[in-house]
Amino acid sequence: MRNFGTDRQFPSFGFPIPNFCFMLYSVEERESTMNFITKAPVMLCGGDYNPDQWLDRPDILEADIRMMKKAGMNSVTLGVFAWAAYEPREGEYNFTWLREIMDRLYDQGIYTELATPTGAKPNWLARKYPEVLRVQSNGVRDHQGMRHNHCLTSPIYRQKVEELLNHMIDAVGDHPGLILWHISNELGGECYCPLCQERFRGWLKEKYHTIDALNHAWWTSFWSHHYDSFDEVEPPFDNGEQSLNGLKLDWRRFTTWNMMDYVHSETAILRKRTPNVPITTNLMEYFPGLDYHKLQRELDFVCWDSYPHWGRPDRSTTVTAGMTAFDHALIRGCKPDKPFLLMESTPSLVNWHEYNKLKRPGVNRMSAIQTVACGADGVQYFQWRKGRGGSEQFHGAVVDHDGRDDTRVFNEVTATNEALAALTPVCGSLPKADAAMIFDWDNRWALDDAWGMQIKQKNLRETCCQLYAQLNHCGVETDVVGVDADLNRYKLVVLPMLFMTKPGFAQKIREYVENGGTVVATYLLGYVDESTLCWLGGFPGDGLREVFGVTASELDTLYPGEGNRAIWVKSSQQSSIKDYCELLQPAEGTEVVAVYGQDFYSGHAAVTHHVFGKGHAYYIGARLDDAGNAAVLRAALADAKVHLRDLPQGVEYHCRESENARYHFYINTTQSAVKVQVESGADLLSGKNVLGSMELKPYDACAIEEKVK
Repeated sequence: MRNFGTDRQFPSFGFPIPNFCFMLYSVEERESTMNFITKAPVMLCGGDYNPDQWLDRPDILEADIRMMKKAGMNSVTLGVFAWAAYEPREGEYNFTWLREIMDRLYDQGIYTELATPTGAKPNWLARKYPEVLRVQSNGVRDHQGMRHNHCLTSPIYRQKVEELLNHMIDAVGDHPGLILWHISNELGGECYCPLCQERFRGWLKEKYHTIDALNHAWWTSFWSHHYDSFDEVEPPFDNGEQSLNGLKLDWRRFTTWNMMDYVHSETAILRKRTPNVPITTNLMEYFPGLDYHKLQRELDFVCWDSYPHWGRPDRSTTVTAGMTAFDHALIRGCKPDKPFLLMESTPSLVNWHEYNKLKRPGVNRMSAIQTVACGADGVQYFQWRKGRGGSEQFHGAVVDHDGRDDTRVFNEVTATNEALAALTPVCGSLPKADAAMIFDWDNRWALDDAWGMQIKQKNLRETCCQLYAQLNHCGVETDVVGVDADLNRYKLVVLPMLFMTKPGFAQKIREYVENGGTVVATYLLGYVDESTLCWLGGFPGDGLREVFGVTASELDTLYPGEGNRAIWVKSSQQSSIKDYCELLQPAEGTEVVAVYGQDFYSGHAAVTHHVFGKGHAYYIGARLDDAGNAAVLRAALADAKVHLRDLPQGVEYHCRESENARYHFYINTTQSAVKVQVESGADLLSGKNVLGSMELKPYDACAIEEKVK
């Protein structure tokens, strides 16, 4: 990606853009020698606080700070949606109340994470400047309402944001309690307005240079959809071009690029005027709309909002915890060399699931400790106090509408904050992973848009979570990283449903295995290139057939309720299969590990193992059950010489390391007490010394500090 130049005009865009929007696309990672992600020398525990909703109730504001202190809160996020309170009318600013609140919080030892309130614009802005309203994929411009309904490209919107942020910095940018800038809130969404369309065409020109190159990449000869010029290109409107996968993929890439450019328009101001205050924004785990591996370049560290479906009757707490651990690893992997922050979680329930169920006693504390175990240096809540009205009035909070500080939820949050405070020595340390799992947003988009397999749901996330859980059951810490990651730091690499292989990645895998690495890949490996054009000559393409010693000649998609069996050749172990069955043709010298048990391809290879160079390549041609995945991964881990742990069912293990210590976390995700074998050392949570084993109560955990000499 390139800077469009210094003439303040995008090529062929036809409209001027102010200086502040320019993005330096070669953003370097900001170096820091701090052990903490902010200047606050504590494990952060706090929540989203909206005093602007209670400015007419000084009694409530006073009670809030008293109760925050009682609950052990040391940080709050302020001003996420306070634009109208800051600027009630255009050019009229009021930050007096904000300064007063920050003063009172700081006096009580509570730090401020200050949001830029750009996720929800005030009514006056939409009325006076209708161009700031987004146009949806049906071509209709939004009315004012909801949030994140602003056009990212609009010069007027960016100008008003610049003016607001400068006034905000003037008012509180020097406050000693300010530890963090929080950009907007849960970024996402697309705009199809004329300004964004022109910008998209400019982006395409920069990428492809010629219309012929675009036509080839998008394979526009299909259905005679050839373009004669870039001016003919439109975004993929709902009632427009939906048959060109390359167009849809590039639109998503452009949307990420445009969002990055918008975020930079905010971060550039903040970095210039408050260079010592770190910047982040709250991501949303498996969010489909943005490539977080790219967006993180604008951030000093990453954070995210976690709202698992705790208490689902069709899913155990252990399974939900495993999926959440994968989500932590996914976000952590966006910036793997720094701890992350959990910006939002609920202390009780949410209000937007189809069924909104309370967290059971003990689950909040357990999930908070898991978050730290997975690499976080703080756990925070949405929200501190429930609002009286609006769509979030019944969303969980530390303080309910009754205003009491003796409720079950308040007491559990207090106990959780005590545990977090005890884990402060962990801050600055990082997870130590022997294995890596590759996740790529481009691959996800390409797979989602593919016309084949299961149309509505390809089950990529489920596949990732199942494999991640089995690695965790073996006590193996796993990073979830992008295709650009250095693989040589890992003993094992897992490629779940890597449908797209980008330039250079297949060669990276080849060299990794040749030099002694171990790789496990699943079905749908290497079907398309970066433009979603199919690799010719057989799957997996891009030279991966030689590495894995196998060709996937056909793909059978199974109906819901339909299944097959994998039968292990050496042990006669059987595993159930659902969703996908690839018909594999092993090359000479490739070991058949398991075969199909039924249908016309009964007896044909389902799982294979190939020695390539000094390393090993396993291929799983079907979606196996947990036992089947475990069998393959354990064999691969043995080849990779990765140490395995004998963990009781339902116990998670994670490890973080610093220069001076290792921190071993054991987390009981079940409703039964379990005995676990642990390292000898001091348990930070109980304050006791442990000698090799301990009992964990239901939903309990330990954090063993092992000093490194």
